[in-house]
Amino acid sequence: MDFCFKGLCAVKIKQLLCIIVIAIAVLVFSQTTSLDEHYLPSLSHTNGGILTFMVSSTNLSNIPKSDNAYNIHEVFSNANTPDLDEEVSSEKDTYNVTSLTGVGDIIALTGIEEGNLKLVAAKPVKGDTDAARNINSRASAGSHHIKSSNQTGFGPSNQLLPRDLKFIGQESGSLGVSDVINTSPTHDDKVHLETQRTNKDNELLQTGSYMSNLSTMVAGASGFRKRGGKPTSIFQMNSLLLKNSASMMAMRPLLSSTRDKELQHAKLEIKNAPIIRNVPEVHASLFRNYSMFRRSYELMERMLKVYVYREGEKPIFHQPHLRGIYASEGWFMKLMEGNRQFVVRDPKKALLFYMPFSSLKLRNALHEPNFSSQKDLENHLKNYVDTVARRYRFWNRTKGADHFVVACHDWALRFTRKNLGNCIRVLCNSNIARGFNIGKDVSLPVTYIRSGENPRKDIGGIHPSQRTILAFFAGGMHGFVRPILLQYWNNKEPDMKIFGPMPRDIDGKARYREFMRSSRYCICAKGYEVHTPRVVESIYYECVPVIISDNYVPPFFDILNWEMFALFILEKDIPNLRSILLSIPEDKYMMMQQRLKIVQQYFVWHKIPEKYDLFHMILHSVWYKRVFQVKSL
Repeated sequence: MDFCFKGLCAVKIKQLLCIIVIAIAVLVFSQTTSLDEHYLPSLSHTNGGILTFMVSSTNLSNIPKSDNAYNIHEVFSNANTPDLDEEVSSEKDTYNVTSLTGVGDIIALTGIEEGNLKLVAAKPVKGDTDAARNINSRASAGSHHIKSSNQTGFGPSNQLLPRDLKFIGQESGSLGVSDVINTSPTHDDKVHLETQRTNKDNELLQTGSYMSNLSTMVAGASGFRKRGGKPTSIFQMNSLLLKNSASMMAMRPLLSSTRDKELQHAKLEIKNAPIIRNVPEVHASLFRNYSMFRRSYELMERMLKVYVYREGEKPIFHQPHLRGIYASEGWFMKLMEGNRQFVVRDPKKALLFYMPFSSLKLRNALHEPNFSSQKDLENHLKNYVDTVARRYRFWNRTKGADHFVVACHDWALRFTRKNLGNCIRVLCNSNIARGFNIGKDVSLPVTYIRSGENPRKDIGGIHPSQRTILAFFAGGMHGFVRPILLQYWNNKEPDMKIFGPMPRDIDGKARYREFMRSSRYCICAKGYEVHTPRVVESIYYECVPVIISDNYVPPFFDILNWEMFALFILEKDIPNLRSILLSIPEDKYMMMQQRLKIVQQYFVWHKIPEKYDLFHMILHSVWYKRVFQVKSL
C-alpha cells in the first residue's frame, strides 16, 4: 500500500512539474511576443516605427521654438569636419519635439509620415505618468537583445554620432546594450541632423561627454564590425585586377563594327608600347607600366570620340552640382558636356557613350512626387536606359559595355548595379565587397571642392623636415572605424594628433589644413562607406595617405601603383598604427613624399581642362577599360 501511494505521489509531482514548466514557457513566450509587437514594428520600413533616444547634455534654454515645438536640428551637432565626408541632406530637415522639459529627457522617435521623421512624446525619465512609464518600458526593451531582421537598414552605413544623443542599444542584428549611436529607422536612409555649432571654444571635442561616451560607442560598434567575411588586401586586389581584366578581354560585341577594329588596333599599340627610358625613376615608379600609360594617353587624345546622350530631364540629368564632397560627378559632367575635343554629335562616330546623370540629384529626389522608395529611383534609371535603347541601336549592340556613367553618391553603387551593371561605372563608392568590379569599373576620386572658381586653392605643403606631427586625423564619428581609431589614439601620444570633429568655421578649416600640411602621415579612415575625400586631400597637402578602409579600391587602380606613395592598413591593425608608421625607414618615407608631389597633378580639377589633370585621368581610365575589354586581333 505504501509502495502504491509513493508511486502515485511521484507521478503527481512529475505532472505538477510539467505544468509549472509549461506555464513558465507560455509566460516567457507571451512576454517575448509582447516585446516584439511593442518594439520590433519600429524597425519596419513603414509608419509607426519607434526608436528611443536620450538628451544627455543640452542647454534647452537656447533651443528656438517653432509652432510650440523644438527644432531638433538646432540642438544636436552632426560631428562635422571642414571636409564633411558623409551624406548631408541638401535641405534642412526639421524634427519637432513636444514637451521637452529638461536634460535627461527621453524622446520617442515615431514613424515616417510622408517621408518626414517626427519626434514626439518627450517626457522626463523619472516621471510617474503613463507616458513616462510607456517610454521607460520602451527604453528597457533595449536590454533584452531582441533579434531583428537584417532588412531594417541597421549597420555601419546608417550611423551618426550627434554630440548630445544617446541611443538605447544596438548590436549586430539586435537591440542591446547602450551605445552612443543614432540609427535611422528607414530602410536605406540616414537620419541627417544637420546643425549649427554653438560652442566654438570646444574646438576638438576631446573632453566632456563626447570622449566619455567613446568607449561605450566602440564596444557597441565592434559587435557589427565585420560584415561579409575577410577583407581584401591591396595585394589581393592586384591579383584580382589581373584576373578580372583577363576575363573582360573575352567580351565580344554582338555585331562587330569599324569602331571595334579601331579599339583592337589601339589595344595592340598599347600592349606593344616602346619603353620610355628618358623619364626619372621616381616618376615611372608611380605607374604599373609608365610606357603603356603614355601610349594609351596619346592614343586617347588622338582617337577617342564620345557621344553624350541628350535624353533625360533636369535636375537628375544634365545639371551638375559643383560643390561639396560629391562634386567629382558634377565637375566631370560639366567639363564633358562642354568639351569640344572628344565630344561628337554623330553617335556613329563614337567609341564611348556618356550617360550624364547625377547620383546626388537622384538621391535628393527621394520622397518627392513619384519617388517614395529607392526602388522608384532605380526604376527611374531603368526607364532612362529603356528610352536610350529604343532610340539608339548602340546600347543593344554591346548591352551597354561601351557606355559609362560617373557617380559619386554613396548609393550609386546600388543604383547602378542592376540596370547599368554592364556599363563602365565610375564610382566613388568603390567597395569590392559590395559589387564594385575591379576589372570593369573605375574608382572615382572623392574631391571636396571648396572653391568652384579656383579648385587649386590651398594646395601644397611644407618640407618634410618641418613636419613635426607623425599622424593626423580629424573628423566626425561616422561608421565604426573612426570611433575605434580615437579610442586607441586620441590623447595617447604627443605626435599622434587624432581628433574628433573640428569646427566648420573659417578658423577651424584653416587649422585643419595646417594640421595636414604639418603632418608626415594623414589618416584616411573610412566613414559610412569605404571612400573619403581625405585621400585626395592628403595628396593635395603632400601628406602621405594612410588608408584604413578594408575593401576600398583606390582611384585609377589599373594605372597607378598606389603602394609607392600611400600606405594601406587593415582596420584590425589600428592598435598597431603608431608602431607601423615608426617602422617605416626615413628614406622610404622621403621617397613616398616626393612621389606625392608628382602624382598631385593627376588629382586636380581645372575650369579649362589641362593635360593629365583629373578630368583627363577619369576619361583615360574609361578609355583604357574599354580598350582592354575588346578581344584582341
